[in-house]
Amino acid sequence: MKRTEITMETFGCKLNTYETEVMRVLSANQNLDDVTVINTCAVTSEAVRKARKSVRKSRRENPEKFIVVIGCAAQTEPETFAKMKEVDLVLGNKEKLSAITWKTLESYKSTKQYKKIQVDDIMKVSTLKSMPISALNGRSRAYVQVQNGCDHRCTFCIIPQGRGNSRSLPIQTVIDQVRKLETNGFQEIVLTGVDITSWGNDLIAKPTLGKLVKKILKSVPNLPRLRISSIDSIEVDSELMDVILNEDRLMPHLHLSLQSGDNLILKRMKRRHSRETAIKFCNKIQRYRPKIVFGADIIVGFPTETEPMFENSLQLVTDCNLTWLHVFPFSARNGTPAAKMPQVNHASIKLRAQRLRKQGNLQVKRYLDSIVGKNHAVLIEGNGKGRTETFAEVIVDSALKPGKIESIFVKGHNGKQLLAK
Repeated sequence: MKRTEITMETFGCKLNTYETEVMRVLSANQNLDDVTVINTCAVTSEAVRKARKSVRKSRRENPEKFIVVIGCAAQTEPETFAKMKEVDLVLGNKEKLSAITWKTLESYKSTKQYKKIQVDDIMKVSTLKSMPISALNGRSRAYVQVQNGCDHRCTFCIIPQGRGNSRSLPIQTVIDQVRKLETNGFQEIVLTGVDITSWGNDLIAKPTLGKLVKKILKSVPNLPRLRISSIDSIEVDSELMDVILNEDRLMPHLHLSLQSGDNLILKRMKRRHSRETAIKFCNKIQRYRPKIVFGADIIVGFPTETEPMFENSLQLVTDCNLTWLHVFPFSARNGTPAAKMPQVNHASIKLRAQRLRKQGNLQVKRYLDSIVGKNHAVLIEGNGKGRTETFAEVIVDSALKPGKIESIFVKGHNGKQLLAK
């Protein structure tokens, strides 16, 4: 039997990272030799550009490799990649998680008789199949998929075309996966999906995400840390709010999908929250759980955004006391309503992104200033790094064992990371 030689490169979100690990499982023992898989992201045009660059680099470095492009960008614009001479096969999000795909890939390589584009209509997919994994390659924290797809249609977002409508895994299926990973030694698990606050809407009893989180914590009592990935604050149910405020094992770090601090822009984005509801949400949580830290996604330069509108987003950083910012210069995606709206000039977008990132850096520095000189529970990630409960990165002794939670005294910071040595 040949030794499997398959390389996987992942772009984008935590869900993509999880699915890459699923594909490692599906491709194991399939006698695949000299295969490179590039799992793409479609959220911005820059993400697509990076994937294309990776394809070209892979071909230059490995002329004999069989290059497979998969994921959201492959789903939304398969022709873009199929036209690249470096690409051998393009698979959609349904096809990449099919066991049959990985069983037939070797024959594709040898016979050269196959359709270069294998991308089905993702909107036809109505259920979510459990894809359990026992570990994540080289990672200290584990991801568990609870949901996929999105029923909302934000005007800037291409992701529903890449992921389909919202589908949820049943509670017991999620609990079984979390328990398996905890038994295998993972001390921190992240629940992930595309729109996880919509989890349960398609299930018979319509349970809420809060109910799921409570069930996990009760059913897996030895799990020290549980995180939830990016959430829509307006969709946080009462049970989830209760667990956020009162459960220490749910980490004091929430990443919020805010996108803008201006109400008119939020309306044009077709978001479901307002500036006021976002501020109220953050203030309430910080009042009851003062140590919690917020991250947020914010888009700058959305079509029709004026300077005063941008200033509202800038002010939102302090009004919500945001710390970890993901700043996205607006990127028009073909097929979305926002692509047809009056666009902001590139120079203004670039300048606004710089200003918002500068504000974010100041927030990070202020936060790090407030937590130095103390012991913190740090999950060791390896390579001399770890993460606190609030997701601050810490430079630690490289000899510490990855995957373990250690009490670490933090003596300072460098503006971005805490320093323990």
